Amino acid sequence: MRDEHAWAKRIVLVALLVLVLALPYLVGNASQLNYAILVLMIAQAGVAWNILGGYAGQVSLGHAAFYGIGAYTSTQLLLVFGLSPWLGMLAGGGVAVLFALAIGWPCFRLKGHYFAMATIAIAEILQIVVTNWDWLGGAVGLSLPVAETGWRGLVFNKSKVPYYYLILGLLLLTLGVSWLIERSFLGYYFRAIKDEPDAARSVGIDLTRYKLVAITASSFLTALGGTFYAQKELFIDPGSTMATSLSIKIALVAILGGVGSLGGPVAGAVILTAIEETTRAMFGGTGRGTDLIIYALLIILVAVFYPSGVAGWWRDLEHRLLLFKRRDRASGKRKTS
Repeated sequence: MRDEHAWAKRIVLVALLVLVLALPYLVGNASQLNYAILVLMIAQAGVAWNILGGYAGQVSLGHAAFYGIGAYTSTQLLLVFGLSPWLGMLAGGGVAVLFALAIGWPCFRLKGHYFAMATIAIAEILQIVVTNWDWLGGAVGLSLPVAETGWRGLVFNKSKVPYYYLILGLLLLTLGVSWLIERSFLGYYFRAIKDEPDAARSVGIDLTRYKLVAITASSFLTALGGTFYAQKELFIDPGSTMATSLSIKIALVAILGGVGSLGGPVAGAVILTAIEETTRAMFGGTGRGTDLIIYALLIILVAVFYPSGVAGWWRDLEHRLLLFKRRDRASGKRKTS
């Protein structure tokens, strides 16, 4: 029974991967492809957040800071020094890691909602600094050049298909890192820190050290997504890359999908992006804030009925189906006997 179930899951995963790879050639127009790119973008950020907030249990509401650092670092290196966006992407991840370590050391002394409040404050301070820093474009923002197109310059004018495969690659990379962490000793340490910090400390686990490991991986991967955003939009400003609403959305896709699960943030990204695009299509400019109201209702529903999110609901459904099959087979054997 278990072998059959495992094989069925593998077949479904392979079919989903084939579908995702072929999606650009199946969608009808550019707007639908852009929608798919938006889903992958927020899914990648949500999976990166999940390393810190899901596995290690440190709920950050300031991850837009890392996203913005990735975007601004690669953009400035390109504008000032002509550095390739590929190298700028890695540099942005490195700067985000340094920033994460600098704020993580003092912030990890805080617990629960105090830590979450501290991350909001730090992200807001960084947004204010960038808004008032003329060298970074201030509130006006920065525009990226379009002189060098193609994979070398990561600028694609004729089609959005390369952007799709680029962000899909980043999502698969982030999922791969999360999978390795989940199945390594780090995954066990992170879960121990999240569920039983006192017990983890008593057996010799250095809580601060491994929290810093979690925020290092999470910030680096989040910054990669920020660089992608800059290259796709060819324009960045503090309001689009460092807003508190972006931090909340990044956290919410993981919370809705299921914190601490590998595929939960991806499911959450599909649902939240659908809500966002639907409200935009229905209400246009007059419906500003409607998606935030729906977000709040979703948080309440998830907290009350399914704290483990969509992933938890799916696991419950699988469990019920397995029980139903076992009962059905047992009753069949009784009839034949």
